[in-house]
Amino acid sequence: MTHSTDALTPVGVFGGTFDPIHNGHLRSALELAQRLNLEQLRMMPCADPAHRAAPEASAEHRAAMLEGVLEGDPALVCDRRELDREGHSYTIDSLIELREEFGQERSICLTMGCDAVLNINSWHRWNELLDFANVVVIARPGWQLPQQGLIANWLGDNACEAIEELHSRSAGAILVEELRPFPISASEIRQLIKDGQSARFLLPESVIDYISKHSLYT
Repeated sequence: MTHSTDALTPVGVFGGTFDPIHNGHLRSALELAQRLNLEQLRMMPCADPAHRAAPEASAEHRAAMLEGVLEGDPALVCDRRELDREGHSYTIDSLIELREEFGQERSICLTMGCDAVLNINSWHRWNELLDFANVVVIARPGWQLPQQGLIANWLGDNACEAIEELHSRSAGAILVEELRPFPISASEIRQLIKDGQSARFLLPESVIDYISKHSLYT
């Protein structure tokens, strides 16, 4: 698969269980695409997470909800590749595939929250992530990045200060970016639905309709 656009226009990767996709995910994704001047942000549902409990909705349902919301939006795209692989969904495998697709010059930006960074050294082949992508850490209110130790050294040794550096480097840089607070929790949404309460205005109407039609989270 080849891509003919400017080789250094970054492509973003935003992974998660999206169980279900909600307005916090979507607003963060849009802000990331705009702030980082991405050509495209690949929202990548995790089929079988290795470091957390299995999602309540199937991977197919979660991808279908995401696709329904993103339909017609060229900047935000659902990427199903982890649904098509057997076994645990490892980010490194997805980055290797994306690098093969986009070539060695294109900037690929893996986005992750502070909570993920705190446990990054438990990820499969975590020390190879920067060989295939840049990393954008989303700083949230109340989260503190480590100041010493292995992860602090990883962040400091590879830190960059400007978004422009993500456009000039295909991989290897870490940028910390703050986004607006959007305290919506998928687990709280699932609990609302279990309790028979409305989750309206926390997630798109199309997702609410899909959840109702397929009796998810009840």
